[in-house]
Amino acid sequence: MNARVHGGPDALGVPRFDFSTNSNACGPCPEALAAVRQADARCYPDASYSALRQQLAAFHGVEPQRVLLAGSASEFIFRITACVAQQGAHQVCLPPHAYGDYAQAARAWGLSAQATPHTAQLVWACEPSSPLGGPHQAWPAWPPRAPLVLDRAYEPLRLRGAAALTAGQLEQVWQLWTPNKALGLTGVRAAYVIAPQGAPAMVAALERLCPSWPVGAHGVAMLQAWVQPTAQAWLTESLHTLREWKARQMALLQELGWDCLPSDTSFFCARPAANCDLARLRAAGIKLRDATSFGLPGHVRVSVQPPASQDALKAALRALLDRSPPSDARERQEEKT
Repeated sequence: MNARVHGGPDALGVPRFDFSTNSNACGPCPEALAAVRQADARCYPDASYSALRQQLAAFHGVEPQRVLLAGSASEFIFRITACVAQQGAHQVCLPPHAYGDYAQAARAWGLSAQATPHTAQLVWACEPSSPLGGPHQAWPAWPPRAPLVLDRAYEPLRLRGAAALTAGQLEQVWQLWTPNKALGLTGVRAAYVIAPQGAPAMVAALERLCPSWPVGAHGVAMLQAWVQPTAQAWLTESLHTLREWKARQMALLQELGWDCLPSDTSFFCARPAANCDLARLRAAGIKLRDATSFGLPGHVRVSVQPPASQDALKAALRALLDRSPPSDARERQEEKT
């Protein structure tokens, strides 16, 4: 079995202090949580998702026929990769540091990955990016000649800056949205896609590849809550809190000798100081996301968490330093001087 690296719960269960996933630490959104709890799981959702498509379309100001439902971002990643492979694709363009399922789906369909978009038949972009939380760096020439999928999972968790693409350019790309992160409900699997203008043939092909009922009753309830003004107001308020928590958390880690990389989001990458034993931290109930699988060895991706969690991380890191052999401590002191 091919083991995939992810944040969140693992064989040890749910981490008490989880810095490894990018879920909104202010969550869950009360309205979305209530909607999920009240969802009627006794019945199938409408197989056409007519009402939900109309609600999502109105939220984004597009026609309902441009809205596709997906079981999750990962499900759509594999589905659109299968679609282009069936149409004769042989190359995909991936960001240099990115979510592993882009490459996993390409391997599953025998497609080669490359870092430049010029000859690829499928182009992936993520902005704000993961794991770095910054702008995408390798946009193709415009308009894109191949399907370009813009993963917008972290746009709702943007704390500064703005999207690189104009409104007109966004109309020419596939926009992949996964609100469960912003709502603090990552356990509810549901996503949707806004298709570009003028792509009815590919929309039809993707719908043919879609299983029946890709989104269950709980996912429908979450997505319907997502578009409500009260949920959006809660999200906006949470961003103010996350900005304050982020400044505190970065200062705390820098005080301990960590090199924190800049980001536009409620997560960032950092190079830990010496003796950051991730396994020992996990055993103590604290989980960080090793960024090696993202192509950033020696770094971790850290989500912004409440002050109490930050203080627990600080105490655990200091305990690790206290357990360091004396020779290591002398070496660190020599490096500082």
